[in-house]
Amino acid sequence: MDFDIFNGDADGIVALHQYRLHHPNPGATLITGVKRDIKLLSTIQDQHNCTITVFDISLDSNRDAVEALLNQGNDITYIDHHFAGDIPDRKRLTTHIDPSPAVCTSLIVDRLLQGKYRSWAIAAAFGDNLHDSAREAAAAISLNEEQTGQLRELGELLNYNGYGAHISDLHFAPDALYQALHPYEDPFSFLTDSPDLETLRQGYREDMERAMEQKVMDPDRHNRVYFFPNAPWSRRVAGVFSNLRAREKTDAAHALIIENDDATLRISVRAPLDNRKDADTLCLAFPTGGGRAAAAGINMLPPGMLDTFLDQFHSTYPA
Repeated sequence: MDFDIFNGDADGIVALHQYRLHHPNPGATLITGVKRDIKLLSTIQDQHNCTITVFDISLDSNRDAVEALLNQGNDITYIDHHFAGDIPDRKRLTTHIDPSPAVCTSLIVDRLLQGKYRSWAIAAAFGDNLHDSAREAAAAISLNEEQTGQLRELGELLNYNGYGAHISDLHFAPDALYQALHPYEDPFSFLTDSPDLETLRQGYREDMERAMEQKVMDPDRHNRVYFFPNAPWSRRVAGVFSNLRAREKTDAAHALIIENDDATLRISVRAPLDNRKDADTLCLAFPTGGGRAAAAGINMLPPGMLDTFLDQFHSTYPA
């Protein structure tokens, strides 16, 4: 049995899409979830002699599951751009991991495939807020501004769909969205033909209208912190809103705080675009934290730790 395990955001979906266009495997079982469902390898424990391919999920967060699966005779290919920690030196484990802040998993796959499906990788890079990298890749294949703008919209809509506490928060389950786009070798054909994109466009417009009405918590601070209500729209829009605010004020760090159903706090952090570092270090210092240097988060911060988080957030990114 084969498994394809991937993050439910634009980067995870598109990384898998590119890879499977080049290496078809229609019989692989798809394992995914909302963007912050990252401990996905634990869902396939007690598997033996399988081929497992992983996209856009931290190895460090799945270390115990990876070791167990390797010990059970499985072969794992791991492609990712998040913090990995020490990578196991195991015969059955093949890794393509690059945590550089200007790289996403889809760009790593693009590198492996020597640019064969680069237009898709460009969309994913835009979705991951890597606009400079996306535009550089677009220039390399001579896309014009209209085409580049279309790929930006596609990436941002795919990424918007991945945010939520549960699959029920999303407009489309990530595996269904992957299956909808997978027949398309050309993203421009998908943009023309897909009926699903209008659903995402409408949802994006409505959610962003609500989000843009929210005020910054402490306007006298150089960095900006927002607190959103416990609502599906808040969770859906968290990523695209944070990315938008980060692009508005590139020398500032941004944090978005959303209350969970159990009163814990879900936090999204964006490092300044002028200095893409330390978001992962900041969030990993707290329970359920993780991510990468440029963008990271905490899934369930105890509310009693909020003041400590805010102090460390501002000290990590002094004005």
